[in-house]
Amino acid sequence: MSAAGFRGRLAVLVATLFSVAVTAASAQSYPSKSIEFVVHTSPGGGTDLFARAMADILAREKLVSQSIQIMNRPGGGGTIAYNYIKTKRGDAHVVLTVATGSLLTASTRENLGLGLDNYTPIAFFAQDPQAVMVLADSKFKTFQDLVESAKREPNSLVAAVASAGGTARLALYYIEKETGTRNKFVAFKSGAEAITSVLGGHTHFTTENVSEAWASVESKKMRVLAVTTKQRLPQLPDVPTLTELGFRIHVGTGRGFAMPAGVPKEASAYWEGVLERAHKTQAWKDLAHKNLFEDFYLGSAEFGEFLIKRREDMQGFLVHIGVLKAQ
Repeated sequence: MSAAGFRGRLAVLVATLFSVAVTAASAQSYPSKSIEFVVHTSPGGGTDLFARAMADILAREKLVSQSIQIMNRPGGGGTIAYNYIKTKRGDAHVVLTVATGSLLTASTRENLGLGLDNYTPIAFFAQDPQAVMVLADSKFKTFQDLVESAKREPNSLVAAVASAGGTARLALYYIEKETGTRNKFVAFKSGAEAITSVLGGHTHFTTENVSEAWASVESKKMRVLAVTTKQRLPQLPDVPTLTELGFRIHVGTGRGFAMPAGVPKEASAYWEGVLERAHKTQAWKDLAHKNLFEDFYLGSAEFGEFLIKRREDMQGFLVHIGVLKAQ
């Protein structure tokens, strides 16, 4: 080998070793500053409480070396937060706390430019399940009672939901699709108001999160006819799932995490590992049980596939209610 050839190969080797050293040093120093947990709701909302609880678990379990700052960016049905994430492409110190309903609704509206390609899915933790709930002294003792009444007199029953395009309304859409029924609905400002409407006898039933009505369920003021989980909830062992009743309905507010698109693979792998360890802690198990979450974990690749499938379902729903035009 000539001297020039040797020097050329030596230069390549030195450059390669330098690159490996820099990458290793970078991996060891990441994260190098505090992490932003971005939340699309105001303080006190379900997603905000989830983000703060998870930040606390990560700190108490010493799973992250840097502090975590909760950054609330409410407004526009989540679009303010999602546009912020879009501007943070490649920023490895920003993590989005995902509520799947809001994220997927925004992703279907092409004029917003907030498609799923703006995110790096990291981990899915659980679903906050919906339930079909009535007043305790309602004539509807079972879910089938409700369905039969709705079939006999279409649009005679009124459901209470938190918003016209929210997860409770999505659950109602699935119920009508699977059972062949039609119902009226009234949209309120919150799940709590929807529950209050049923308690006051102003509406016949609600499909809100079971956690929203838990105090009324425990005090036996409300009856749960069915839940939208795959398996029965441990807290409601006598209440059937819609799946076991023969209906293909598995829905709820998904809780998880994503990062901006374009982040280094080392950073996304770091967070996937951290969050997987967090999901295995007793602190998380206690949190999931307390909030009646349907607890199941998905890693980055599975979570990405989950979002794509749910986006298709969400698009069909939004076309049905007139938010989107059929293509």
